[in-house]
Amino acid sequence: MEDKKPVPSLFEWAGGMPAFVTLFDKFYDKVLMDDILEPVFKHMSAQHRLHVAHFVAEVLGGPKLYSEAEGSHFQMIQKHLAKHLTQEHRKRWMELLLATADELQLPDDPEFRSAFMAYLEWGTRIAVINSNLDSADEDPNVPMPKWGWGVPGGPYIP
Repeated sequence: MEDKKPVPSLFEWAGGMPAFVTLFDKFYDKVLMDDILEPVFKHMSAQHRLHVAHFVAEVLGGPKLYSEAEGSHFQMIQKHLAKHLTQEHRKRWMELLLATADELQLPDDPEFRSAFMAYLEWGTRIAVINSNLDSADEDPNVPMPKWGWGVPGGPYIP
């Protein structure tokens, strides 16, 4: 009988919290130098990078640092209200984040990138929708999203 190793979370496969902290730190350096995104993010708090790293890490199976100490999914929705983000903003945000992930050599196996991209596509599209609303109709107790491997079911291991 074969010993099957447990399937790691996306968070674990990506490299844990150090990978997410570095990813969003380097990413927001790029954002602040970008003609399209800098106007949107120039007034972000000093903690913004870390909060986003904690939020995404938690969604992808990491510790509950965001939801237990920094906010909730409802509060994240509220932060986007009336920001009037566009598809141009969203696409540029995705482009810079994925370029940063490549530069930092986050896993690039098809299974991880498929799941990672799926979450980012979903999350950025929700952010654009919420940014064009003046109030949130969501239940304040809406749970944090949880994202897994999806159809592939785990990482590609040759």
